[in-house]
Amino acid sequence: MEKTAIKAAKEAGRILLDNFGRIKKVEVKKRGDLVTNVDVEAEEKIIKIINGKYPEHFILSEESKELKGNSDYRWIIDPLDGTHNYVRGIEIFGVSIALEHKGGIILGVIYMPCSDELYFAERGEGAYLNGERIKVSRRGLSQALLVYDSNIKLGKEHVVKGLDMLARKTFALRMFGSSVRTLSYIAEGKADIFIDYHHGPWDFSAGALLVEEAGGKLSDIYGNPWSPWVRGYIASNGVVHEEVVKTLSISFGK
Repeated sequence: MEKTAIKAAKEAGRILLDNFGRIKKVEVKKRGDLVTNVDVEAEEKIIKIINGKYPEHFILSEESKELKGNSDYRWIIDPLDGTHNYVRGIEIFGVSIALEHKGGIILGVIYMPCSDELYFAERGEGAYLNGERIKVSRRGLSQALLVYDSNIKLGKEHVVKGLDMLARKTFALRMFGSSVRTLSYIAEGKADIFIDYHHGPWDFSAGALLVEEAGGKLSDIYGNPWSPWVRGYIASNGVVHEEVVKTLSISFGK
């Protein structure tokens, strides 16, 4: 399964690179949500590779309906995370492939094709970047790099208030427009906190496992245990997690 996930991620990444700057079609799925012909082509490649090896497995992907199977395993894939960056020629995008077994994520692969970075995590076995073990940072809140949900543009009061409160307590703020980029940066200690209110399971399932296996922590926005189906989440180095949860709870009026 590890080899299949890595092969699928790399081959999809090759499609993304080959078509970077040469997109043929861009469609608006809904306001602020795009899909290109490259998303679809990369997705088809991933599904073909997984189906060729594990035809009985379920597959859930961002651009397609769920492919039903007869198994306790489900692959959760995003062929192109960071589509807006990709469309604008910004080299912050990647491929995400996670494997769920009986409700829990047991394997995650993220591939960043522009930098040829392959991140891999297996439940209980640690997190790796190009074969080298990675760990989260140990920074406290005052030195932390906070990455925030770029959908703050939607203007929901608690989201704006949460950003204001956390920005005052942290060292720096960024918005990368890509969950896989942010979560991989947390796993290797380059960033320390990520708050995301708007996502699908394909956006963060692989990255969530990567962060946990690198020694970090995931929860829903309220500090409860996460699953691929939570509505919003906090990812952190673990050191700052409790304080971040407490701060956001105030922004919700709790």
